[in-house]
Formats: sequence, structure tokens, C-alpha cells
Amino acid sequence: MTMQPYLQLKLALELFKKSPRSLNGTESARLEKVVRHQAKIEAAILASREAANVAVPPATLSARLSEIRKRYPTRSEFLDDMRHNGLSEQSLEAAITRDLHIEAVLERVAAQLPEVSDADAEIYYRQHPESFTRPETRRIRHILITFDTPTQKQTALTLLERLRAELKTPEDFAAAALQHSQCPTALDGGVIGAVKPGQLYPELDPTAFALAEGERSPPLESPIGLHLLLCETIHPEINLNFADAKTRVIAYLTEQRRQGEQQKWVKGVLGR
Repeated sequence: MTMQPYLQLKLALELFKKSPRSLNGTESARLEKVVRHQAKIEAAILASREAANVAVPPATLSARLSEIRKRYPTRSEFLDDMRHNGLSEQSLEAAITRDLHIEAVLERVAAQLPEVSDADAEIYYRQHPESFTRPETRRIRHILITFDTPTQKQTALTLLERLRAELKTPEDFAAAALQHSQCPTALDGGVIGAVKPGQLYPELDPTAFALAEGERSPPLESPIGLHLLLCETIHPEINLNFADAKTRVIAYLTEQRRQGEQQKWVKGVLGR
């Protein structure tokens, strides 16, 4: 079976984030296998009883094609790219129409499901408390000094101890980071960002999460050098209550059920 140019292009971008002509041999072989499987699924969907009563509104097709064309600065570039991928405007329109027809069929299948109730949502919320807890985060700045010899290490320790005593504000710390730090974050005042427990080096993490807001650490050694940390801001752990989480939970469960129903239906039409 010859691979369909549009399906080949679409799946190459989804799987590998590049065009089919940029794939290596291994990637091309995998793509061909996926394309064959996807083409079989799509053919079964379009041959189903459900597909016979579904139509694609012209406005929907026009909007999707317009969205694709807008990705290109000029019409000439759009046509060139289509040609390089074995497509014309006519074949692209036919392929997009096919895609939209399949999407519409799957939407109709999922539309038969009952709505997720508040009770369903609350049961999920109670059973998955970890999904509704945002752990404590801290905005951390640091100054990194690297070293190769014991003498350089001692010099770095002396400097960091002095800076720890002298720097009183985040602005002072940022200026010192720009002047002294050997980390790329120096250009941003030493800002590492909002970090969660476990994101920093193990040698730094316990101290970073023991500091009070505005407190500076003693010099700490990691595999890349010596650090002076500043805990600039503490964002406490947040537990989202059900009232605030309900809309999100219902949306999540709705999508999960939709996908489950669609997958079950596709398996059914493949077996007909």
C-alpha cells in the first residue's frame, strides 16, 4: 500500500516534529507502519453506519484550510511546501474534508454519553487528593562559583561568606550575581525560578527549603561548584477545595469518557 501524502505528513509531524523527507531510515519505517494502521482505522470509521449521516459544514472546512494557509507568510510558500510533500490544494482540501468527517463521526459517538454529574466529580476528587494539591514552591536565587583547585575553592568560600554577610536585599543579591556568578542565571540576577522540593541538587534542596523568606544560605557545595542561595519568596502549599476544582474535574472526566467511548467504538467497527 502506498502511503498517503497527507497522512504521512500529518503523522510525521505528530511523531517526530519534522517532515517525512527529513526522517532517517528507522523513523521512516516506523512512520510507514503507523500510517498503515491509521489508514485502516480511518477507512473503517468512514465505512461505518454512523458516518453515513454525518456531513462537514462548508464553513468548518473553510476555517480549517484558512488556519493552515495562515502558517505561511505567502501563498507561494504555502504552495511550494504542499508540492514538496506531494500535495496540491485540491488533494489537501480532500484530505482535510476526510479528517473533519472522521472528527465529526467521533464527536457523534461521544455525544451519546451521559453528562458527568457533580457526584461523579466529587468521587474522583476524594479519590485523587494528590491531584488537587500544589506543593510549596520557593523563588530561589543563587550565586555559583566554580573551582578546580583547593586554593580556588577556599577563595570562593571566602567570597561567598562575605557576600552572605553583606547582601541585604534581593536587589543587592541580583547585582552580586550579575558580577560574580558563573551560572547563566547571572544575567537574570541569579534567579533559578519557582522550585518545588526535589528539583535542586540534593546538596542544595534541604537547605533551600529550610530557609526563611529573605534568608541567605551558607556556602553549599554541589557537583558543579559552590552556591550561595537566597530564598526570595515562599509560596505555601495549596489544597484546592472541591468547589474550586469541580469545573476542572468535570472537564477532565468528560474528556476521559469521550476518549474511552470513541476507542471502544473504533475497536468495534474494526471488528465488523
